[in-house]
Amino acid sequence: MKEYRALLSLLQLASPSLPIGAYTYSQGLESAIEQGLVRDEASAREWILEAIGIVADFELSILWRLLKAFSARDEIEVAGWTERFIASRDTAEFRAETIQMGYSLAKLVADLKIGDSSLRAILGSQPEIPLPTAFACAAEALAVAHDDALLGMLFSMVENQVLVCVKSVPLGQLSGQRLLLSLHDAIETASRRSRELADDELSSWSPGLSLLSMQHEVQYSRIYRS
Repeated sequence: MKEYRALLSLLQLASPSLPIGAYTYSQGLESAIEQGLVRDEASAREWILEAIGIVADFELSILWRLLKAFSARDEIEVAGWTERFIASRDTAEFRAETIQMGYSLAKLVADLKIGDSSLRAILGSQPEIPLPTAFACAAEALAVAHDDALLGMLFSMVENQVLVCVKSVPLGQLSGQRLLLSLHDAIETASRRSRELADDELSSWSPGLSLLSMQHEVQYSRIYRS
């Protein structure tokens, strides 16, 4: 019974319907579509594969460490990895994105009193709360297995990227479902890799994506906030 409850909690956390605003962001993808870098199903798949690798090498690896830190109720570790993640956001849009969604999810955790008071106290003690920190706290509070939490967050990101492509390239619903199915192995591999990286192997180096994000900030016409 507990396993089913944890699965339901994971599905709720990973759902794009969770009201934290994920659907309003494209994470640089709208700029890539505007410039013709993503124009069909094949180029969309290539883009998302690159995004999965970037997330695995940094964001997902930090989420793994945050999950362990919340499990141990280690406020110093939570604060350290939270600060490091925020510092890695190198454009105004990317920084605003993670802080806005982190704040929204943290508010849900607090308002719904998810988990015990010690977890909520650690989360609330952070000066700023990015999404990985709030997600790690919520997953731990809901007794979601750490491996599953990694898969859930990564799939949520991938699904959101596919939805952006379906709406803005545009691609058909069939293409969107085919894309998601074709990326399952990549998601599993990235999740495993994120757990194996040592601290000094973590990297958020993605200059092309950073440039696209900066260009999106001044893009004349846009639907998404990043």
